[in-house]
Amino acid sequence: MVVASPRIASQALRSSFRPYAVSKPIIQRPATPLFRRWLATPAAEQPRLRLGSVAPNFKAKTTHGDIDFHQFIGDKWAILFSHPADFTPVCTTELGAFAKLKNEFEKRNVKMIGLSANDLTSHDSWIKDINEISNTNLQFPIIADANRKVAFLYDMIDQQDLENIDEKGIAFTIRSVFVIDPQKKIRLTMMYPASTGRNTAEVLRVIDSLQTGDVKGVTTPIDWVLGDDVIVPPSVSTADAKKKFGDVREVKPYLRFTNVGE
Repeated sequence: MVVASPRIASQALRSSFRPYAVSKPIIQRPATPLFRRWLATPAAEQPRLRLGSVAPNFKAKTTHGDIDFHQFIGDKWAILFSHPADFTPVCTTELGAFAKLKNEFEKRNVKMIGLSANDLTSHDSWIKDINEISNTNLQFPIIADANRKVAFLYDMIDQQDLENIDEKGIAFTIRSVFVIDPQKKIRLTMMYPASTGRNTAEVLRVIDSLQTGDVKGVTTPIDWVLGDDVIVPPSVSTADAKKKFGDVREVKPYLRFTNVGE
């Protein structure tokens, strides 16, 4: 007779009481919408759109053909401005107004490029409406961003709209403006809700301010426009300012005005 050792018997006893393996049901989870997957990516992978940072480059289809954004800018200034959708009332008035200011932007060495969250076929038809309504001839390219790739890259999204997505499950694009210099640096940003149209005069004004500051080494006060007095930066002494600019008007030791013309 073979007698099992206590250790072997104990193991056999425990083995006999193991529960049967139960297969787990397969749970089908709904696919994560495109915009939520993108927002879930690590923060390190998302560009930080700070003033002075390099504008993210991208390739896209536009009404003027395929572009590389940085190559499109070249050695000029650029404004990139976005629109929620084609054939919308506010966007139509905005693009017509920008188109009419083509010569003003060219005088400032600025290239314009728009973006709307539709495809090229829609863009082409919409431009006909814009030209008719505003009695103009829109000549700058408009990016086709139906999948919101550029909109997400530049964070042109309203947080509220993440809960108010369109029928494709993608957030709407808000009215953003990016002013970018020839070094491809972001110099100014403006963010408007979809319900509010932009002010083209303000876009031109801030470009004048940035370019004047770069060339003349000055800053600009509230409501400044070309020809108004400018401010001598605190880093420049009054004596040095007089040598550089001539007449300097001192209101306070930290607030001094001069005029650099247009």
